Amino acid sequence: MSDSIQIASVTGVDVHLRIAGPGARSYAFVIDWHIRLLLALAWILVGVLIYGGDVIAGGLGGCGGSSIVLTVMLPATAIYLLYHPILEVVMSGSTPGKRMAGVQIVTVEGHTPGIGALVIRNLIRIIDSLPVFYALGLLVTMFTAQSVRIGDLAAGTVLVYDRPEKDPVQGLTEASVGRLGLQQNELVRELVDRWDELESESRRTLASKLLTQHGVTVEGVKSDEVLFARLNLLLK
Repeated sequence: MSDSIQIASVTGVDVHLRIAGPGARSYAFVIDWHIRLLLALAWILVGVLIYGGDVIAGGLGGCGGSSIVLTVMLPATAIYLLYHPILEVVMSGSTPGKRMAGVQIVTVEGHTPGIGALVIRNLIRIIDSLPVFYALGLLVTMFTAQSVRIGDLAAGTVLVYDRPEKDPVQGLTEASVGRLGLQQNELVRELVDRWDELESESRRTLASKLLTQHGVTVEGVKSDEVLFARLNLLLK
């Protein structure tokens, strides 16, 4: 069973993303489940306060029952069911629960998944949830090579750790990973570590490309030392 996926980097040194196992996956899901349940219940509570006695006295069949269904129950159900697909698309493969657990969805090549892959992954969530409490999906993660559920297999995605603790050897900090992302952080660190090994022209080209990607102006900069210093600032 593989415990990481390998990405070829521009510096020639492969980046390894550590795969999250069933424990981290379950932890993230439990957090997200509580969040979406509380959001749905909060919407229902607001509806009860708005409609007042109609809901308490007559339930959905009472006065204004159709309005209650349309404005209270349907939105609450949508919040609960669409929580994962919407947030994973908006947050590029993450959710609040995943961020708290330090994990993120990526493709099997280690890149940010597209909307199509995330939609497929969530549609098959229905199958993974069978028979109850995601028993099937959790069981599959225990026997697949990359600890993935059925939805991941169909979408070509995998869950990896994206928020490592501070590591003085690798130079990774939680702040820089949060700002650059894990893969970009690794690329910048590798370039800094191999700076003296690379030819001047090669390292200047790579440095300019990475700095530009993160909004750092390099136009007119001709000093290798300045480029090197700006790369290090990205890692702070």
